[in-house]
Amino acid sequence: METKTASPIMLYTEQTPNPDSLKFVTNRMLYKGTADFRTEDLAKEWSPLAEALFQLPYVNGVYICNNFVTISKEMNYLWEDITMKTKEFIKSYVAEDKPILKEGFEEAMAKIEEERGVAYHYEGDEAELVQKIKALLDKYVKPAVEMDGGNIEFKAYDKGKVIVVLQGSCSGCPSSTVTLKSGIEGMLKRMVPEVTEVVAEMG
Repeated sequence: METKTASPIMLYTEQTPNPDSLKFVTNRMLYKGTADFRTEDLAKEWSPLAEALFQLPYVNGVYICNNFVTISKEMNYLWEDITMKTKEFIKSYVAEDKPILKEGFEEAMAKIEEERGVAYHYEGDEAELVQKIKALLDKYVKPAVEMDGGNIEFKAYDKGKVIVVLQGSCSGCPSSTVTLKSGIEGMLKRMVPEVTEVVAEMG
């Protein structure tokens, strides 16, 4: 009988605009979706991988999306001292086929989002406007932000103000404010004249 050998795990790192976040990219799909863990408690509840990473003394944030993990570190550590160790850790974790996220995570997050008021009720022209804003974010902003190891989610629209949530490497990144103001706000104002400003909350 033939034993099927899995292809070896490849892993490389990519810089993000946030000096305290590094993107660890694998050749395996880890999770189809976005999972942002800012606290160890949330990681313990939902992600064995994030929980294991939080055991490393320098990790203070884990963001899992598609085939990569973005890790945010404590400021008093240098990447050159910890990158190799972190790469090995993720590589062996994935190679051993250990669980990444627990069942029901997506549903639980959707419920939290709803309770937070992400499911604001929009009607008529406003509903159309919100659809347009979400579509623009999905098409133009998300892919670019994802390449930088982060994520952006639409949260609310209120009288010209668009509120978004920043996750992964974007959360707490010094350059994200610039990107947000000059890039995203500029684009939305051009394409949706009703938009007057874009503000962000950290995920």
